Amino acid sequence: MTGTLIIGVYVFVLAVFVGFELIKRVPPTLHTPLMSGSNAISGISIVGALLVTGAAGSSPLTRWIGLAALVLASVNVVGGFLVTDRMLRMFKGKDG
Repeated sequence: MTGTLIIGVYVFVLAVFVGFELIKRVPPTLHTPLMSGSNAISGISIVGALLVTGAAGSSPLTRWIGLAALVLASVNVVGGFLVTDRMLRMFKGKDG
């Protein structure tokens, strides 16, 4: 394995641990606003996945990984918006 790949894996593992610890300590009242922020980040991931998937001269493996990233980020965005919409409807009155 190359040095760059090892550093990338190291940074990814650290980001997973830090992200898990941060989300674990968030109170339930803040989950919906944080989900909206994560939807924006997933939107950026969709743009990046589109760039990687459509890049000229990329290998088939890179295109498949880009396609997987595109599908997973799209599922995250759609699911996040559905959950946020459902939670916001809970706060509306019966007449509105």
